[in-house]
Amino acid sequence: MLENYLPVLLFILVGLAFGVGPFYLGKALGPNRPDPEKLSAYECGFPAFEDARMKFDVRYYLIAILFILFDLEIAFLFPWATVFREFIVAGAAAWFVFGTVMVFLAILVIGYIVEWKNGALDWE
Repeated sequence: MLENYLPVLLFILVGLAFGVGPFYLGKALGPNRPDPEKLSAYECGFPAFEDARMKFDVRYYLIAILFILFDLEIAFLFPWATVFREFIVAGAAAWFVFGTVMVFLAILVIGYIVEWKNGALDWE
């Protein structure tokens, strides 16, 4: 029974060897000459001038959440589009499936319009 898992174990070990091996090989064989310039904090070519824990504008998070929402919409539509032809061939269920997806898209479009009207997509 355990011999069935041997290919999986070998796959994991080879993947780890290819992923972690070059890192340690470079660390062991590469030169290590640290100086103050290499050890300094690098941020866009100039020293940091503000606290790294400063607060972001909440609109940034709102845009990120909206992006994830509409990105997930596409993740639901691609599988539906690939199997919709099978529903057409099957017959009666095709209109029901098409209708449910149109309701789904209508809800998303209404949400998009509401967010647009409320100014959630405006950046000043």
